[in-house]
This record gives sequence, C-alpha cells and structure tokens, in this order.
Amino acid sequence: MGEILDRNFKGIQHTGIPVSNLGNSETFYNKLGFKTVMASTFKHSGNTGQVRMLEKNSVIIELYQLPEPDLDEIRNRSDGHIDHIAFDVDNIEEVFDELKNADYNIVENSPVKLDFWDKGCSYFNILGPDNERLEFNQRH
Repeated sequence: MGEILDRNFKGIQHTGIPVSNLGNSETFYNKLGFKTVMASTFKHSGNTGQVRMLEKNSVIIELYQLPEPDLDEIRNRSDGHIDHIAFDVDNIEEVFDELKNADYNIVENSPVKLDFWDKGCSYFNILGPDNERLEFNQRH
C-alpha cells in the first residue's frame, strides 16, 4: 500500500461535520458563501436523518443531523469532533476585517503569525453554530 494510494489521492473530498440544527448550520455556511449542492436523507437506527453538501470553490462540507432520539449523540459528544477546517485565503487581513464587520464570532483578536512553511503563515478562527472552528489561513 502507498503507491496505489499516492497515485489515486486527489485531496480533500469533503469534511463531515455533525450538527445539532441543520437549518442553523446551513444558514451559517451559506452566509460564508457556501452553496448547498446536495440535500438528502439517510437512515440511522431505523430513523431518518438529514444531510446537506455545501460547496465554495473546490471545498465541500458535509453537514449532517442525526434523527431524534439519536441527536443527543451530537449534542453530548465528548470526542470525534473535527478540531478545525482550514480555508486557504489570499489576504488574511481583508478576510479578518470582513468577517469581523459581519459580526462573526472570531476567536483571536487579530490574525496570528506562525513560522510555518517557507515564509510563514497567518491565521484566525471563527466559531460555527456548534462551536466548530473554521480557520482562515494565508501562506506568505
């Protein structure tokens, strides 16, 4: 294994995020410019859950909501959450200002600079409806 995986690996296909209120989360991501490109249902423990795929450029996010009574699995989860999704941006300062002016819940007071990559990078995070962290990152 390795050669086949290397030859077939294309990058991130999507990132799945369990949510407690699909409507609130879908609205949140739509405001960030993501478009809903697929809506469906699925069976979980004999009940019907809901899923949405949202896309912005080549980034796809899967939002899914388990059906009642299993929705408490998401509400009470202590592990298995995604730490963050990082979006590549061209101008971190402009994006920071735009999201700050739009009243998003920004974690940092300003973009943080790190000595990553060859020339460093800058990032900041916002919080989504279920406290998922969305990182905006610019490589310098």
